[in-house]
Amino acid sequence: MYYYIVKIEDVGKRLDKYLSEQNEKLSRSAIQRLLDEKKILVNSKSVKASYRVQEGDSISLEETEPKDIKLKAQDIPIEIIYEDNDIIVVNKPKGLVVHPANGNPDGTLVNAIMAICKDSLSGIGGEIRPGIVHRLDKDTSGILIVAKNDEAHIKMSEQIKNREVKKTYIALVRGVVKENEATIDMPIARSKQDRKKMAVDKNGKQAITHIKVIKRFEDCTLLEVNIETGRTHQIRVHLAQIGYPVVGDMVYSNGKNRFGIEGQCLHAKSLDFKHPITGKQMHLEAELPEYFKEIVSMGTGLNDTH
Repeated sequence: MYYYIVKIEDVGKRLDKYLSEQNEKLSRSAIQRLLDEKKILVNSKSVKASYRVQEGDSISLEETEPKDIKLKAQDIPIEIIYEDNDIIVVNKPKGLVVHPANGNPDGTLVNAIMAICKDSLSGIGGEIRPGIVHRLDKDTSGILIVAKNDEAHIKMSEQIKNREVKKTYIALVRGVVKENEATIDMPIARSKQDRKKMAVDKNGKQAITHIKVIKRFEDCTLLEVNIETGRTHQIRVHLAQIGYPVVGDMVYSNGKNRFGIEGQCLHAKSLDFKHPITGKQMHLEAELPEYFKEIVSMGTGLNDTH
């Protein structure tokens, strides 16, 4: 149990910000989880993360141990791009769910990582998300970092939150994108029509996507995509919103499948970040999957218009 008394110089700070400053082991996501579990009390009362602390506030924080991981390790082939004592970076294949959920109790990336890392995974992600710092959609392939210990997890999460991690994707989209480069700045929220989907919504959270044309075909365009924010389905929603849905994306392209593939042509190509423990600048890449290469090398069956 931790106890804090708010001093005058901290008056007005959000509770989550104040606590993350007082205890560097705690990320804001961990603080939110503890608040939800009523493990953090202000003057013996449960409050929200947005509560502004006042001088003399008495704050108690009961730090719970991560739950034992009850998931089973499974021998699922995964390409390892980089591994050391603190992180493991993999090339997630299309069709693989990152962590267990309803309908996917096993056969996930987490099950595969457990087989590789044994007991060395961060517990911060909780019982079903051990070590998971960020995610990719089931049908998006590419590079993904998993933390092996809590310190690495906290520091990687902070880098992502502070937009210090450069995420680069490759996308093949329907339609010929006219601009060589463009920025899409449109807020995203849960769709009011379909709760399983996301949508551009003026009341949503800020989402920023940068696109750059790599190659134009007769009715498709190959893009390099960088995202500043990490909203759910961000790239797919943004590209569909401006009229260039990702090829193979059956959710945001009105059910049209140009090449009859399973899963969209969206690949997380590279990550640029500082190693969470050593501070070394890292640049890691994941090779495009074969099906994606084949579609592009065929010129998508169309003429190259550059």
